[in-house]
Amino acid sequence: MDKKLEEQIDAEKYRAPALSKGLDILELLASDAEGLSQVEIAKQLGRTTSEIFRMLMVLVQRGYVEQRAEDERYALTTKMFEVAHRHPPIKRLTSIAGEAMQRLADHVNQSMHLSIIHSGRVLVIAQVDCPDNNVTSVRLGAHIPLYDTASGRVLAAWMEPAAQERLLAEAGQEPKDKYEAFVTDLENVREVGYCESPSLTIAGVQNISAPVFDFSGQVVAAVTIPFIKRISGTSIFSARECRAALVAMAKDISRQLGAGAR
Repeated sequence: MDKKLEEQIDAEKYRAPALSKGLDILELLASDAEGLSQVEIAKQLGRTTSEIFRMLMVLVQRGYVEQRAEDERYALTTKMFEVAHRHPPIKRLTSIAGEAMQRLADHVNQSMHLSIIHSGRVLVIAQVDCPDNNVTSVRLGAHIPLYDTASGRVLAAWMEPAAQERLLAEAGQEPKDKYEAFVTDLENVREVGYCESPSLTIAGVQNISAPVFDFSGQVVAAVTIPFIKRISGTSIFSARECRAALVAMAKDISRQLGAGAR
C-alpha cells in the first residue's frame, strides 16, 4: 500500500472530532488578545454556531475559557498557563531560575523575565521585579510577537536551520524590513552570546537577553532585562555591568540544568 495513503487511513482511524474542535477553539483564542464572539469563532473555524456553542460551554465549565460580562466575548483564562507550569521541565526551569533572577534583580536594581517559545511567539513564564519604586516589567504569561523581542532572537539564534525555518513560518508574516532585521541579527547573537538592542515597543528601554541551555545543548529559555538607565538611588549599574551579570547568571542556570554534561 502507498505510504501516504496508509498514513491517511491511520489518521482517519484515530480521529476525535470533538477534541479537534476544542483544540481549534483554544488555539484560535490564544492568538487573539481581545477575545472573540461565538459568531466570530464559528466563522473563522468554518463551523456552525451550534457546534461552537457546545464546545465553548465545556471549555468554560472546565475553566479554560471565560465569557466576559461586558461584551460577551470569549477569551482564554490563565488555566492553560497554570497547567503548562505543572509540566516537569517548565517547573524545574522556573524553580532553578526564579531565585537566581530575584537575587540579581535586587542586586542590579533592574526587573527581568524568563521566556520560552510557544506557538511561534515568545511566552513569558517567570517575571521578577527589582526593589525600586519605578520598574519596567513584562506581564507574566504574556505572548509577544517573535520579531519584536531580544528574547526571540536569543531563542532562535541557536536553533538548527530546519527548526528555525519552522519557527519563522509559525511566527507569521511580518513587514520585510522587520523580518530581515531579525534574521540578520541571529548570526551576531550567536557570535557574542547574547542580544542587546533598543526595545521595539518602548522608547528608552534597552533589552538585554541571554540564553539558557539544557543538558542537550539546546536553548530552552531566554532571560531578559528591559534595562532602564537610573539617575538616582542606592543601586546604579550600567547596561554593560547588567549584561555581564545577566550572562553569568544564565550560564549558572544552564549549568544547573546540565549544560556541558554532554
